[in-house]
Amino acid sequence: MKSANIGKILGAIGLVLLLSAPVTYFVTTGDAWIAGVKAALGAVLVGAFFATHVGQLSTLATKRASFYVTTSVLTAAVALAGLVAVNYIAAKRNKTWDLTAHRLHSLAPQTVSAVQGLKQPVKVLAFLPPGAQGYEVLEGLFQRLRAAAPEKLDYAFKDPRKAPDLAAKYQLREGQVQVVLLRGEGQSESHTRVEFGGPRDAEQDLTNALLKLDATGEHRVYFVVGHGEWPIEDTAALPGDALGGLSKLRQSLAKEGYTPATLSLAGKKEVPRDAALVVVAGAKSRLAGAEEELLRRYVDAGGRLLVFAEANVEAGLDTLLGAYGVQVDPGLVADFEYTNSNVYVPLTPFYGDHEVTRPLARLQLITELPTVRALTVLREGTAEGVTATPLVLTSPSAWVESTPNESPEASEGEKMGSVPVVVASTRSTASAADKRFDEARVVVFGDSQLLLDENWGHEPNRNLVMNTFGWATSQAAKVTIRPRDRDISTIDLDRATLARIRFVSADLLPLGMLGVGLAIWLARRSR
Repeated sequence: MKSANIGKILGAIGLVLLLSAPVTYFVTTGDAWIAGVKAALGAVLVGAFFATHVGQLSTLATKRASFYVTTSVLTAAVALAGLVAVNYIAAKRNKTWDLTAHRLHSLAPQTVSAVQGLKQPVKVLAFLPPGAQGYEVLEGLFQRLRAAAPEKLDYAFKDPRKAPDLAAKYQLREGQVQVVLLRGEGQSESHTRVEFGGPRDAEQDLTNALLKLDATGEHRVYFVVGHGEWPIEDTAALPGDALGGLSKLRQSLAKEGYTPATLSLAGKKEVPRDAALVVVAGAKSRLAGAEEELLRRYVDAGGRLLVFAEANVEAGLDTLLGAYGVQVDPGLVADFEYTNSNVYVPLTPFYGDHEVTRPLARLQLITELPTVRALTVLREGTAEGVTATPLVLTSPSAWVESTPNESPEASEGEKMGSVPVVVASTRSTASAADKRFDEARVVVFGDSQLLLDENWGHEPNRNLVMNTFGWATSQAAKVTIRPRDRDISTIDLDRATLARIRFVSADLLPLGMLGVGLAIWLARRSR
């Protein structure tokens, strides 16, 4: 290749480097040293162009040569100006796209509704020095939260070692990434403290803290005991019980501002007055008649009740549930088509039109119901004013296996097709004597094993259950889709490393390609 052509190529690349140095400094890295090196290298390469064209400089005065030089310079300038403009607009508008498989950089609907629904503005103080592990994760999360509701949330980072007064005021502990949420000022200030376990749970922990800070009053949830129900405490699980208990459900409830407790109905004259909700979770033996009557009086006065049926067990609540339009059928639901491997663990994306299930239906989430019993919605013999609505139904290919065995097969006389497996009932109790709420709410699940620790990781199930708790306690903000349990698939990068990655991907590679393309174009034009 002739030295003149080599000079043209070097000159084109040098011109790109020289003119793009401001882009490197102002847009991609902010590093004056890198921008200076680019400018100097560009000047050297442009000098090489002139050195290889010394003998032709006199011809630059001609019209044609002047046209070529002017066209080349203007082309490079316009291309660089376009790149600068695009980067400037993108930086100003701050438009981003989340292309990760599990939407790692997008807020969950529950988080958005929690921050947008705040009754008062909240200030978030993160006690973490710049550069510490988790700093970038929290800063990105705070930025997304503020973008969702700029007028409702602001944040700041504090170095706990440089702010001992604040550390003492909020009783911070060493060794934990701690965040304090503040609402109000002076004497009216209220706050809640959050200890983050890691990036995986950061969004859910912060969302729960926002809900708790904005909540009014206590929501005490009583779990009935005394009939073999699933235990809510870790220590209550029976030795050798492979299925375990409901400790993860209890933790989820506590994080969302509920206060779980146990309740024995034996010998009681009424359900405690502070009960926001009563839960019967997988009773293995029948409740006594007096216990059922106690629950019936509670519900008739506007109480809220959740019943999770257990396979092959009659809980002794037939009269109460029948009055509220629900019958728990014998047998188990089986489905050969909508299942992973076990026909007695049906899958379903079929939901009724109800507040609890609309978020799941909108996202077409699939619930998984192990050993679930079918329910019948009763239209006769119910209490006055009762409205029963199916929340979850099986697929059309399902049937109710009346005699569950290892070789299930649909038989004549067995219920077939899409059947309800979760039903919600309401009844106005505004005129009830000694009322608790203006509306009684009862939800019956044909399955209790979806509550167990081993099954709690299935997110559609968890959202279904937690939405039911939110609806039953009249907390609309808790009827939503919660942040996903995200596996750690990210790498913590400091600002310097991010700047270098941005320099290579958004500066060096595209501008290098532009320089090479311009050089090739100039070489061909000169032939």
